[in-house]
Amino acid sequence: MKKKYLDIYHELVMEIREGNFKAGERLPSEHELGSRYETSRETIRKALHLLAQNGYIQKVRGKGSIVLDLDKYEFPVSGLTSFKELTHHSGQTIRTKVHELYQLESDGKLAELLDNTNNAPIWRLVRSREIDGEKVILDKDYIREDIVPGLTKEVCENSLYEYIETKLELVIGYAKKEIVVETVTKEDRELLDVEEHDQMVVIRSFVFLEDTTLFQFTESRHRPDKFRFVDFARRSK
Repeated sequence: MKKKYLDIYHELVMEIREGNFKAGERLPSEHELGSRYETSRETIRKALHLLAQNGYIQKVRGKGSIVLDLDKYEFPVSGLTSFKELTHHSGQTIRTKVHELYQLESDGKLAELLDNTNNAPIWRLVRSREIDGEKVILDKDYIREDIVPGLTKEVCENSLYEYIETKLELVIGYAKKEIVVETVTKEDRELLDVEEHDQMVVIRSFVFLEDTTLFQFTESRHRPDKFRFVDFARRSK
């Protein structure tokens, strides 16, 4: 049975996204929302907690729940999270489209890139990511076939990491990342809605299994007006 707080959450998300509650405005109080939805304050708190967790509001002491600017999606720099996981419970309409999926011979450059000493074939995977009708991310992956066999279009449009962890029962450990800003390419213009932008934020990642085996290299290209790249740092002495 679907929980009521989820219905309330999704209705509030829709109102925020449609502009009924604008950035900087305060949501109705817990008491007002409880009366509106004829439910308990505990149920309202669960819905508000989910809104805060997914970046729609910020709870401010003495002011209540303040609506945040949704023009940019938060993208964690240091995390290792799939696109499906990032957009889960977001209330946004998302779609992944596979443009290319085929195997390459592991030549010298590719073998070196992925530490592929046995020269196993390499998957080339190109996907665009659409959020609320706009194609704003282009992911280009090179993946070792000897570690990740059996890829299909359906698997890659759903969740590559879910397939690796659930079907193949492998443990993804960590990634090394580089973030740069580069000029929009012809491929970007063909596969994304780049509009008037002439630069892209590019994240290049080397992804390793828990046993330190390198299995994936990813180039993820983001339209810069749609994302803020966030991290959490703790000072140590």
